[in-house]
Amino acid sequence: MACRSRDAWTRLPSVLAAIVVALVAAAGAQASPGLLVGAAEDAGKAPTPEDAKVKMDLAKLAGLQAIRLTARWQTGQRAPLPADLAALRNAVTAADQDGVVVYLSVFPTGSRVTPVTARARSDFAAFAASLARDLPTVGRIIVGNEPNLNRFWMPQYDGRGRDAAAPAYEALLAKTYDALKALSPSLIVIGGAVSPRGNDTIRSKKHSPTTFIADLGKAYRLSGRHRPIMDAFSLHPYEDNSSIPPTLLHRRSTDIAIADYGKLVNLLGKAFNGTAQKGSKLPIVYDEFGVQSVIPLAKQAAYEGVKPRSARPVSEAKQAVYYAEALALAACQPTVVALLIFHVSDEPDLDRWQSGVFYADDTPKTSLRVVARAIGLLRSGGVGGCTPAAVRAFAARSFAAG
Repeated sequence: MACRSRDAWTRLPSVLAAIVVALVAAAGAQASPGLLVGAAEDAGKAPTPEDAKVKMDLAKLAGLQAIRLTARWQTGQRAPLPADLAALRNAVTAADQDGVVVYLSVFPTGSRVTPVTARARSDFAAFAASLARDLPTVGRIIVGNEPNLNRFWMPQYDGRGRDAAAPAYEALLAKTYDALKALSPSLIVIGGAVSPRGNDTIRSKKHSPTTFIADLGKAYRLSGRHRPIMDAFSLHPYEDNSSIPPTLLHRRSTDIAIADYGKLVNLLGKAFNGTAQKGSKLPIVYDEFGVQSVIPLAKQAAYEGVKPRSARPVSEAKQAVYYAEALALAACQPTVVALLIFHVSDEPDLDRWQSGVFYADDTPKTSLRVVARAIGLLRSGGVGGCTPAAVRAFAARSFAAG
């Protein structure tokens, strides 16, 4: 992700800033019922502590309680490069200063460097442990990124058409779990980081989350392991495109999004219940969920490229509704512990993600105030019911004047 260095505070309209700060200040300390609301955002990985603080302050301004940072592993690495570690340390320090919880996602730099050998798994585990050692205030480590997709993990199938991804990922997760727990038993190791969809065909070289979770459980049982491999499970519950509401159920497909919580819990239970690994009671982290908004003409100068039609971005008002509904749904799901929006600020490349509550120049979208108020409502009083009508009502309340 690009690291944008413009000072957001010099351009943030003072009236809107005051409104959002008031909402955040009045919100209280804890989300109902323990839901941690944050964002997946690497902009805080800045070259100076000052730049990192500016970026982290944007997340704080929006009422966000957590940030997911990334660290990418290359073949042979057993520790991060000094410059990469310095940037991460700047972001973590800024988060600590703002009282923002950090999730650190550690994963291979693309499918060409998938750690499928014993040596590579050992190196990757040492890399993750090195990061945890050098960043001692980071207590949540996510292992891997969408291992059910060929973009991030290969091979997905072996020469006979059998699943190769889940067994290899299970071995990596177990190795990394043990390395991190040896460093500190209190570290929370999060597995999965699974994409919400996949075609389950050898030709596509992808697995659906439904198939991948079942295969992961099978691989764990066959391994004969008597220890867990993760403390929580991560899913990226994006919809097919931004025009689809988070309330949509995928009853007749292998996709899993936020509204498919029951399906996800059932799959985890079938995969792991009765073993040393928690299944249906395993905490769940939604560590990427994004809704892209249309960029107004007045802001086009902050962006470059062309937006793919398939993304189907929505108005800022609709983005706000969908984020509020997603928060309400997640807060109603007993084992879900966090939902992280992708991103805080838009990426300037229109071929990527414009799903932040700030534009690429770090000025606020109209959705910012609504999202901040939704987070405040969760902290102060919860959703007020978990029926579809209650979820809609929660989103409507999030639009009310503060």
